[in-house]
Amino acid sequence: MFSSFMINTWIAGTAIALVAALVGYFVVIRHSAFAAHALPLGAFPGAAAANLLGVNPFVGLLVFVGMGVLLLRQLARIGRRDVGTGLLLVLFLGVGALFLSMTSEYAPEVFSLLFGEMLGVSDADLWPILVISALVTVVMITIFRPLLLDSSFPDLAALQGISAARMDLIFLSLLALVTASALPVVGAFLVFTLLVGPPAAAQSLSIHPLRSLLLAVIFAESSIWSAIALSYWTNWPIGFFVGMLGAGLFTLARSYRHWSQRQRPVVQVSGL
Repeated sequence: MFSSFMINTWIAGTAIALVAALVGYFVVIRHSAFAAHALPLGAFPGAAAANLLGVNPFVGLLVFVGMGVLLLRQLARIGRRDVGTGLLLVLFLGVGALFLSMTSEYAPEVFSLLFGEMLGVSDADLWPILVISALVTVVMITIFRPLLLDSSFPDLAALQGISAARMDLIFLSLLALVTASALPVVGAFLVFTLLVGPPAAAQSLSIHPLRSLLLAVIFAESSIWSAIALSYWTNWPIGFFVGMLGAGLFTLARSYRHWSQRQRPVVQVSGL
């Protein structure tokens, strides 16, 4: 499990879990889970186009995810965000199917980005993941307070001169970068589970921002480490374990919150 060919997977998984928790915290409080599901599917047409043109799949992935951010913002301006996200999802799937139909060769790079490839993290794949993770972490630390204020109290943020449009663009860009870096390990179909499951579980246990963020990081790291180990032992896809652990964490956290609320004593006021 700690062989030389597994080291890159452990390093990449640790970096991905960290930034997924940081950005995923805002995915939950900004109610952007649907966008976190749609943007990773930019991997499908991106990898298919890269395979068709004979270029690095990661380049095609970044291009299409970046286009997804711009299209998502534009569609949100002319209509509801959820409608725009749904249209973007359909567009990605349709364009990806078109590109795949234009090639007669089997495209393993496309399917590895869709479903994840635990043993496919090479040195060439690892460095972009580390650079993106470091960039996202620095930006998140820099804009944490204004983004938190804009996400929780947008009217107050506007009074303090914080641009909602700018914050939304930065947030979506960070979300796109995180999804792009996570795809080689967990795959497009389940990357949003890593973005939503641990942060949602953490926010079910604590309403304090920093405490909740720390719990989200702990849950995300535990999920990805457990998923890598279980995938190694069983030879099952790592994305399956990420999805199961994310859903399990959220279910347990919500159940504990419900139980603890029921255990609180009811204060009765006499004379009423």
